[in-house]
Amino acid sequence: MPETRPTVVVLTALALEYAAVRGYVTDRQEQVHPDTGTRVELGRLDGTPWRVALAELGEGPVNAAALTTQIVTWLRPQAVLFVGIAGSLKHDIGIGDVVVGTKVYGIHGGKQTPHGFQVRPEAWPGSNALVQAARSAVRDMADVTAHFKPIAAGEVVLADARSEIARHLREHYGDAAAIETEGSGAAHAAHLNGRSDALVIRGISDHADAGKRRADDSGSQQRAAARAASVAVAVLRKHRPRTAPPGAPGPRLDEGAGGHGGDHIDFRGGTFHGTVIGKMSDGNRRDLSAKSPDGS
Repeated sequence: MPETRPTVVVLTALALEYAAVRGYVTDRQEQVHPDTGTRVELGRLDGTPWRVALAELGEGPVNAAALTTQIVTWLRPQAVLFVGIAGSLKHDIGIGDVVVGTKVYGIHGGKQTPHGFQVRPEAWPGSNALVQAARSAVRDMADVTAHFKPIAAGEVVLADARSEIARHLREHYGDAAAIETEGSGAAHAAHLNGRSDALVIRGISDHADAGKRRADDSGSQQRAAARAASVAVAVLRKHRPRTAPPGAPGPRLDEGAGGHGGDHIDFRGGTFHGTVIGKMSDGNRRDLSAKSPDGS
């Protein structure tokens, strides 16, 4: 399927999170990674230049990191969004609110000593471009209460506000507004890739306390997922694809879609001396001579 649109990857962990985003994506076609069998649905987000790749990764930060790395290497997106639900860590952030992650904490790093646990925090900031797009987008969303705050991520489902892990979060990650499971893995993978802007967007489905089961039974997860999806889509309607700046220096070797290198050289903005051997689209080789400004 020939496609020239820039790509954004939207990652989810749960089926209900996937379904909330899927409804916005049109002309969907399922694609399967040729080596690993990982599946995404590729489609369009109407009214935007984006090709959207939607993936359901399953639960856990390790799984999220591995599959995010795989998908980003495969599809080479300009942006990666992780969209789903989370528990609130603040009394003033209610069920149905949305937290946009200005940073994501990995909460389990540290060293256990005879004097106690010494935290070694890890954090990945949200992309400034995406955070700014989110700030702009939610101004026009009267039905959404959004908070731009850090998000804590770890391999734990928190359902007890008096637990040791809850105390750990209050003591060492006091500015975190929500807790979820996969964001640190996805953010770390996108950071290591170096090419993709990344942002975690979470709808609040519970208060990370003993009332979690009661909130879940009320349908709060579906409502929170829908809110997070609506914000993610609004962000993509604001966020613009990157383009090469005018007069960018050449030459530049463009890699092919498979990441193995291509046969296209962009000469724009460069001055070349001597002869360049080029391959034309009809398969014939031709010498392309370039002269300096003085004619030499």
